[in-house]
Amino acid sequence: TTKYTASLRIGMKFSDGTPVTIDDLIFTYYTLLDPSYVGSSSLNSYDIVGLKDYQSQTTSDVYGKYAEMVEGIYAAGEDYVTTDADSWTAEQYADFWARHDEQWANEALAITNYCIANYSEYAEGYDLSTDGGKVAWGISCWGYGGLAAEDAEENAGMFVSAFGIENEMVFDMVDTIPTYEDTVNLYKAMYGGDISAFAGVETITDRDLLTTAKTNFINYWGPLDEAMAGTGVSHITGIVRVDDYTVEVTTNGFEAPAVYSILGQNVTPLHYYGDAEAYDFEAGNFGFAFGDLSKQKSLMTAPMGAGPYKFLRYENRVVYFEANEFYYRGSPIIAELQFKETAGEEVPSALQTGTADIGNMDYNKDRYAEVASYNSNGLKTGDVITMNLVSNLGYGYVGLSAKTVNVAGDSGSEASKNLRKGLATVLAVYRDVAIDSFYGDAASVINYPITNTSWAAPQPTDEGYEIAFSVDVDGNQIYTADMTYEEKYEAAGVAALGFFEAAGYTVEDGMLTAAPEGAKLSYELIIPAGGVGDHPAFAIVTNAKEGFAAIGMELTINDPASFALLLDIIDAGTQELWTMAWNVTIDPDMYQTYYSTNVTGAGGTDSNHYFVQDAELDQLILDARLSDDQSYRKAIYKQALDIIIDWAVELPTYQRQNCIIFSTERVNLDTLTPDISTFWGWGSEIELLEMLP
Repeated sequence: TTKYTASLRIGMKFSDGTPVTIDDLIFTYYTLLDPSYVGSSSLNSYDIVGLKDYQSQTTSDVYGKYAEMVEGIYAAGEDYVTTDADSWTAEQYADFWARHDEQWANEALAITNYCIANYSEYAEGYDLSTDGGKVAWGISCWGYGGLAAEDAEENAGMFVSAFGIENEMVFDMVDTIPTYEDTVNLYKAMYGGDISAFAGVETITDRDLLTTAKTNFINYWGPLDEAMAGTGVSHITGIVRVDDYTVEVTTNGFEAPAVYSILGQNVTPLHYYGDAEAYDFEAGNFGFAFGDLSKQKSLMTAPMGAGPYKFLRYENRVVYFEANEFYYRGSPIIAELQFKETAGEEVPSALQTGTADIGNMDYNKDRYAEVASYNSNGLKTGDVITMNLVSNLGYGYVGLSAKTVNVAGDSGSEASKNLRKGLATVLAVYRDVAIDSFYGDAASVINYPITNTSWAAPQPTDEGYEIAFSVDVDGNQIYTADMTYEEKYEAAGVAALGFFEAAGYTVEDGMLTAAPEGAKLSYELIIPAGGVGDHPAFAIVTNAKEGFAAIGMELTINDPASFALLLDIIDAGTQELWTMAWNVTIDPDMYQTYYSTNVTGAGGTDSNHYFVQDAELDQLILDARLSDDQSYRKAIYKQALDIIIDWAVELPTYQRQNCIIFSTERVNLDTLTPDISTFWGWGSEIELLEMLP
């Protein structure tokens, strides 16, 4: 085991003046470790002693008993008649199959709602104001039924739902109307009652439906076992309250990144997000009811902490803050602060005109020149604006969803990987010119999905280093050193055709003419460029669009005016290709973004937007945590990065420098944090910053 001891500085207060104690940190731990928690924290991925028992409210022995029981019930099948010889009762048998059917029903409803939310404009002939119309449209939209033509010899004008190949169920939509139960029965018929097969192809929520049903069964019956005496499990035994300012957290084994999750948490106020009156550590009460995080969620838009500034309000794209008089380093010198959401191209002029004092600027050649033009010396730092450049703890990428970009619904098949490799090969070849044109010397192209600021990032001098997507379907190098850019673009198209053909596409005379089952000849790429093409990867995707057109593939570019639109689509898990950037942590732990259970909508971190689910990758991610030997971990992470590239769900595009600009005329730069670095930003000592008179 590994024991971590966290001690709080004595005398700290939250921004409302309430003292910070270890109970606030323990409340934070229990919130993030509650089984109903859904969010980006990966604290629950660490094997804290007693965590599994607490989350299931059973001891390990009891959990194992009911896990074995539910496996037996499932193996017996739905038509089994319980006998006295069975280890389960008739009630338990019926309860599991009810939970099993509940998962079918939830997923069927999710499919229907998805179709209504995204494709209602195509629902001609369906009355979506009625449940029957909604159900019928969901079935039709998903390809398992439809309205018969008015001139059909039979069933004219009726809704015909296919149950298998030979059986049909017909509804006249007046006296007979399909129900959600009919939808469930349809999917059961189509998949022979195999819920895992159904989930592997049709799922919207990307949950393991069978495992969910089994887990729900165990979590219900386990705590009722006589061995639990009706008490459940009150504590996570690995979390020990030592005194008012100290806690110990013990994990089984050792995992290198755990120190950052366990000792690196923001301490949240129990009295604000929870119920301080209900908190009693010894009694197993932690300020909220087990499984109920409703109060914490309700306050997400009104945060409270103990930092230098306290949140006042958000309105008209501006966040208003005021100095926290209780801040432990002393009340900030600047009394009021506003964070304004501003279009990137407006940042330099905002500082020049005085509407802003500090700006987070996406650096490119044009903006560099604009900043220099405002300074009398014609340089990036002068009498009007002072510029700071430092490597970003993160990187840019193009994502390809394995969920929506695949062949025959099998996201991990070789055919699906070849499809995505064909797309990535064309996109990759346009990176060099685009990134240089946008950033100049303030960014560089990277070839692995990891920030170059990390010690684990592969370097060109390392054995096995490869340019991303630079080999063809046979493993041969696509490019030679003496090729011109135009020759490289042409070679990329030829190589892409090889991948597409291996994926099952029809290729005739150097053009794609037909797509295999589940794949398409047209894909959408969403790039958040403000609706005006202002994005470092915009030239990549626009040039790639022409490259794809030359071989018969259409790339549709969606440039929404608001970044929030992309976030909504990402949250729904319906994106095909998109561009984004990751902000990453000090340790290169890949669990949050690539571990299988963290796919969007599965109830984990929801950060695996790629829907990559690979058992070997999962094991490598866990293995890399078990050592503090950086050379060993780097080798393991290299294997993991190679698997991600093989899945072709992420094309790394650039590693940029952060560009922060300050008004030389209004900010007292002598009070600015010195030696700003990747890991210590200008805001790290913001309480010391002053404005000039």
